[in-house]
Amino acid sequence: MRRDSPLDTRLASRLARWDADGLRRRLEPPAGIDLSSNDYLGLAHDARLIAALQAASAREGVGSTGSRLLRGHRAVFEAIEQRFARFKGTEQALYFSSGYLANLAVLSTLTDAGDVIFSDALNHASVIDGIRLSRARCVVFPHLDLQALGAALEREACQGLRFVVVESLFSMDGDEAPLEALAALCERTGAVLIVDEAHAVGVYGPRGSGLIEASGVDGAVTVSINTAGKALGVAGAFVAGSERVVEYLVQRGRPFVFSTAPPPALADAVAESLTIVEQEPERRQKLWSNVTFLRARLRQIGVTTSDARSQIVSVPIGDNRKAVEVADRLRRGGFDVRAIRPPTVPPGTARLRVSVSAGLSHVVLERFTAALVEALAQVDPCCAVSS
Repeated sequence: MRRDSPLDTRLASRLARWDADGLRRRLEPPAGIDLSSNDYLGLAHDARLIAALQAASAREGVGSTGSRLLRGHRAVFEAIEQRFARFKGTEQALYFSSGYLANLAVLSTLTDAGDVIFSDALNHASVIDGIRLSRARCVVFPHLDLQALGAALEREACQGLRFVVVESLFSMDGDEAPLEALAALCERTGAVLIVDEAHAVGVYGPRGSGLIEASGVDGAVTVSINTAGKALGVAGAFVAGSERVVEYLVQRGRPFVFSTAPPPALADAVAESLTIVEQEPERRQKLWSNVTFLRARLRQIGVTTSDARSQIVSVPIGDNRKAVEVADRLRRGGFDVRAIRPPTVPPGTARLRVSVSAGLSHVVLERFTAALVEALAQVDPCCAVSS
């Protein structure tokens, strides 16, 4: 019988502590009505995307077989990168296998020693880890506090370039960054603006390209990161910017250079998704109808939510175990909602993260609100329902 190693002993202790604190996660497959994924437009199971992926797999094969700089490059990658650049209104785009790798590449490659990165306090993990891999100094400013950011930009000594990094739509609270004001501040101080559009691309703007488009700041954002695995329903991510930015990432971006390329068939599926986004604006209209309906109903029945207006509806619970119990009760009732706990969110701010999609109906959302009220009442998290 194998004896536990010192590492096993250490890990067992930490896992037991997470159990006691209600912080141990479980891998659970989808079950019930989707109110937790990022498939905001309901495209992940669209028959047209599936057909495009199947046809491309038959033509291109399943795997790319190597990195893009070796044998992993394909003409379909160039085609989808050019297509996505037109979609975002930039000179060029570069396709990565995940948004995480894209952020690591952008922040660790485009910054140098002597630079300073000003990062919003609620930027997500891939932004934080990309900054950690850079040689730049990091200054964290309070969430969306432009006055504090402006003071920091003026105060902090910098021998190189100043970078401001934000999400356009923050993934846990669903609140929007004031991109127009941020762009003006960066213009005034000479800072480089980098925007992660992970939860906005496909959803916002007249063409659906994101909040950069919706805010009218296309020319003020130097680099954007745009995932294809959320509203676009496929996988991977695009870095969009100038030709020089993309070429530099191809030459020196370690997450790009040393990663096996994505399956090439994904490019055709993304292309089909972009066609649908561009030609079917009614999907976005349906999404916003659902968002408006759900938020209004939650207010009417006294459920406390975040003040955001987006498709990400945060229901604060506070206690880790209570958040898990409410989510479990909802899943048993046929609604797939997940509890979000530290370290994803700060201690004491456990919550339900409800994702609205275009594929839902008002009837289903009405049933969900009733189930949510019942689950909250049974668990009795006093902070979740207002009087």
